[in-house]
Amino acid sequence: MSDLRLRVENLSIDFGGLKAVSDFSCELFQGELVGLIGPNGAGKTTVFNMLSGIYVPSGGEIEFRDRRGYTYLAGKLKAAKLNRIGIARTFQNIRLFSNLSVQDNILIALHAGRAANPLDVLFRLKRFRTDEKRMITQTDELLSLFKIEKKKSELARNLPYGEQRKLEIARALASGPCLLLLDEPAAGMNPQETEELMKLISFIRNEFHLTILLIEHDMRLVMGICERLIVLDYGRIIAAGTPEEIRKNPAVIKAYLGSEAVG
Repeated sequence: MSDLRLRVENLSIDFGGLKAVSDFSCELFQGELVGLIGPNGAGKTTVFNMLSGIYVPSGGEIEFRDRRGYTYLAGKLKAAKLNRIGIARTFQNIRLFSNLSVQDNILIALHAGRAANPLDVLFRLKRFRTDEKRMITQTDELLSLFKIEKKKSELARNLPYGEQRKLEIARALASGPCLLLLDEPAAGMNPQETEELMKLISFIRNEFHLTILLIEHDMRLVMGICERLIVLDYGRIIAAGTPEEIRKNPAVIKAYLGSEAVG
């Protein structure tokens, strides 16, 4: 079986006649950590919205292969279905259940994989109790991984900004994805938090056997952990390659990186 996880071909979308993304194509393979970069307004989050079922593409094809080897035309599926088959994401603007506890934010994501049926829940049968115990254990493990287990009873809105970012990633992992889309995970973090996040993303990629596509403006993070980079400008790919190739690419330097890229 091929280790191809995601194939995107000529993906496009327009809003009122304005082309936001044109002919975006890429392939992601199992275990890769790939960065999607470019100036503000280049179309990066729009690509994520199409890959995760929030936007329906105007053209092109998205082919996704789950852990069992089943292939789906992801561009035709809703966000909830895509999450169930293995695509999870975070958002540029944090989207947590802010009035629920840290623990409950994770438990909600785990409910999609529970075995208990409504009768099990109603009569609190063994399968329900087993499910509850498993989910509590998984929640504790995820919160421990992100070093926020001591705050599991706090409301999500009361966490510091950096820890809210971590909670959102932990919640995405709770759904059991094989493809994780991270939209600016280091936004608003200080240098020390960003350094910790770099190590954490690399760790969870290996620990959870994930393929990760990452949008990020922090070039130190992107260049430090991504094997490949895709560069967008005005909704089109202008370059793709290794971090070193991208750092020296004249078109990328002109559109995005500036002279600091070759320094």
